[in-house]
Amino acid sequence: MQAGSSRQKEKLQASPGLLLIDDDPLICETLAWVLKEDFNVHQASSRREALALLEKLDSKPSLALVDLGLPPEPHTPDEGFALINELLATDARIKILVLSGQSDRANIHHALTLGAVDFIPKPCEPDLLRARLQHQLMMLDAEQRDVDRTEPANRLMGKSAAMAGLRAQIIQYADTPFPVLIEGESGTGKELVAEELHRRSGRSSEPLITINCAAFSAELLEAQIFGHARGAFTGATTARAGFFEDAGAGTLFLDEIGEFPIELQPKLLRVLENGEYYRLGETRPRTTKARVVTATNRELLEEIRVGNFRQDLYHRLSVLTLVVPSLRERESDSLILLEHFRQLYAEKVAPFSLDNAAEQRLQSYTFPGNVRELRNIVIRLGAKYPGREVGLTELEAELDLFADTQEAVDDLTRQQMRAGCFCLDDVLGAWEQRYINAAMKMCSGNLSKAARLLGINRTTLYSRMQRLSDNPE
Repeated sequence: MQAGSSRQKEKLQASPGLLLIDDDPLICETLAWVLKEDFNVHQASSRREALALLEKLDSKPSLALVDLGLPPEPHTPDEGFALINELLATDARIKILVLSGQSDRANIHHALTLGAVDFIPKPCEPDLLRARLQHQLMMLDAEQRDVDRTEPANRLMGKSAAMAGLRAQIIQYADTPFPVLIEGESGTGKELVAEELHRRSGRSSEPLITINCAAFSAELLEAQIFGHARGAFTGATTARAGFFEDAGAGTLFLDEIGEFPIELQPKLLRVLENGEYYRLGETRPRTTKARVVTATNRELLEEIRVGNFRQDLYHRLSVLTLVVPSLRERESDSLILLEHFRQLYAEKVAPFSLDNAAEQRLQSYTFPGNVRELRNIVIRLGAKYPGREVGLTELEAELDLFADTQEAVDDLTRQQMRAGCFCLDDVLGAWEQRYINAAMKMCSGNLSKAARLLGINRTTLYSRMQRLSDNPE
């Protein structure tokens, strides 16, 4: 009996890990039972429970199956969307599939833009679900082999001026002893930049230790980074070195530094100032020679303003700053990356091709999810249209057109601001005029009725119309 139990445990450990998050216990238990032969299934019923479970697991699951409608708001997709972001913050390589009844077009596109690789509406046949999960394992295997055989210098690919400038800055900063802050949107490749900084430095023979600050509670993060003495807290049966010690004279990369707990920030500041830190439960100071590299997709100056981040720590971390460009700022790099991903998965799925209209549309798309979104688009198109030509209609079905339009408007606004030709009063006045014109048209010029439609009184509407006529666009 014990031998059989031992063999079953070994089989589970050898199986790919699957994190299953659904607040319906019947669905959760049924799916776990259906998938247990192929996967080591870990169950959670909420976003908080899923993140707590990840902290306890010895090895990260390869896949996650996420329901959008989770407590405390199971009738909206917001918790599911937040969980997708947090899972990718914990492990950028995890493949997230959404299994949800909230499967309207907007939810599907937003989930995929955030970084999910597939969306499966409920109810779903078990065989189809198993096949979709196995397909993502194939993609994961292809990506890992690509990492193993690709020269690090070739992983920051692209011919755009923005990427050429970034590579030049990496070379310039690589061998300095100062901290580097890497800024950029989600999905742009900040971890690759940190790896390249380390590879090109004189520390390349020393360890590169990566820790995602969003993946741990404050207590666990402190123990992971600084280490702890035996008995420092419940469960600390042995002493353990922290990541500063593990890094030696190498590099400690703190990803998602904007999530670093405010109560631990003075301790990190002390390390940056004089290299000293304490293990949890010890009174003897230790020193580190590791270089600290950090990354964030948050506006740290705004975090300082609202009291979530220390200004003195920010200035220590940002002695040198690298900004990773978004994909929409990289000219024709989207086609270069498309070809890379298409060839990457060619051994598993016959490569598709794009017709001229689809190729032009891809180049004009703003990629709200950046390189990660492009990779997932390639995976989905490859699965749906292997060996076929993809047209504009098929491509646009995979794009988040609402986010694309909003991003284009935001980009135009940013360009106008940089050029010094933006005037907020003009923009607000134009919108005000449009609403007034629409109300007056609907009410056949009746001022009182139009004012009621607009939610203001007649006198206010009249004075605004006079002001706008005195200051035409």
